[in-house]
Amino acid sequence: MSFPSELAHQYIDGEWLTGSGSWDIIDFNPYNGEKLCSVTVATAAEADLAYRAAERAQREWETVSPYERRAVLEKAARLVEERTDEIVELIIDELGGTRFRAGYEVRAALEFLREAAGQALGVMGRLLPSLADGKENRVYRLPVGVVGVISAFNFPFLVTMKTVAPALALGNAVVVKPHQNAPIAGGGLVARIFEDAGLPPGLLNVLITDSAEIGDTFIEHPVPKVISFTGSDRVGRHVAAIAAGMFKRTILELSGNSALVVLEDADLDHAVRAAVHSRFLFQGQVSMAANRILVDRSVEAEFTERFTAAVSALRTGDPRDPETRIGPVISEFQAEALTALVDGAVAAGATALVRGRTRGNLVEPTVLTGLPEDSPLLRQEIFGPVALLMPFDGEDDAVRIVNDSPYGLSGAVHTADAERGVRFARRIAGGMFHVNGGTVQDDPLVAFGGEKRSGMGRLNGEAAVEAFTTWKWISVQHGRTVFPF
Repeated sequence: MSFPSELAHQYIDGEWLTGSGSWDIIDFNPYNGEKLCSVTVATAAEADLAYRAAERAQREWETVSPYERRAVLEKAARLVEERTDEIVELIIDELGGTRFRAGYEVRAALEFLREAAGQALGVMGRLLPSLADGKENRVYRLPVGVVGVISAFNFPFLVTMKTVAPALALGNAVVVKPHQNAPIAGGGLVARIFEDAGLPPGLLNVLITDSAEIGDTFIEHPVPKVISFTGSDRVGRHVAAIAAGMFKRTILELSGNSALVVLEDADLDHAVRAAVHSRFLFQGQVSMAANRILVDRSVEAEFTERFTAAVSALRTGDPRDPETRIGPVISEFQAEALTALVDGAVAAGATALVRGRTRGNLVEPTVLTGLPEDSPLLRQEIFGPVALLMPFDGEDDAVRIVNDSPYGLSGAVHTADAERGVRFARRIAGGMFHVNGGTVQDDPLVAFGGEKRSGMGRLNGEAAVEAFTTWKWISVQHGRTVFPF
């Protein structure tokens, strides 16, 4: 399999095509600036072609044996396993992910594929009792039809696969619009894997384009019944508004402002390792990343000393170097924005316990403390390697601080008493919270999603079945019905 120029095309109805737009998306390696490929953008006309192809193909796909659908998913999983090394190399080049982070993404995507294969056989209807004599109430779970997927750049292969795989397994067709910074890992690569796995043409289509070219066509088109979007809450609000006006279902995985909480009885060495991983995985470009690290004041000094030492030891540089822990952020714009954010915080009175340099797209880790509680920085998502340390006074104070956020995606608490941790987690307004673990977690069987401005709906396991199917009630009257008139 050749990367990435061979996959730098639109994929519509089983054909690799050149877009008919008037400009190209250029895919760069964020570490060294090397041009990987260019893709001529798709137009609104090609979006229509993709959705119409999906609509036609889905009608037959819905009727095929679920064992046949499972076989395609299983073949796709085998192909990912066989091509792991190639996919890892692509992720390193296209996203600037370290080798560890790239391997993690591929392994996770593989597990989601395997889970989706099983879902093909797990959809069951129900036979319910009726108020009327001699009547059967049959309730069928059916595919929604066509799903539109807008994926993010930070974990593009995983995010696309965890949506596409269950949607296909459940009898739907899919049109994917990958992020412009990850057109291959989030689009062309997924299409090639399913093409080689024997997925019939039209069931999976990839449109590499931008809203500057097609506007809201991807959301407004009459064919898709569900729009799955991963990205910022600002864009997510727009997606939700457009979709709601057309009575489309949305699955929104949006921004986060997660907190990792260290109670006074925590294992500090373990908590430090969890905090470093939770904040700095993939340069902090993760919606579940621990923006805020909250530490009980009684252990603040000891934790801070250990944490800053661990952060200072992180190597920033070439993502291909196995010793590198911090690679480049996705773009020069992002690097400059992070630098300005840190400069502004320090100018406003924050203390930089660790102050990283910015070299091109390489942004070294920074640890800030002493921010006032009303600092806007504590209430926003920071998409980069910047950690905010905050002390608190007892559990109630910690709960108050964690919940003082417009977001509610993930979080973690560290304590020697696991059940105390569970009680703490239940008090947090968010979709996911972990006891004695990190904030960045995903699992094929467990409902994934957030509350407040972190999104709507859930994915994974049974939640994916809910997302990509609908109920249909068919009643059967045995014998004659007595009508009142």
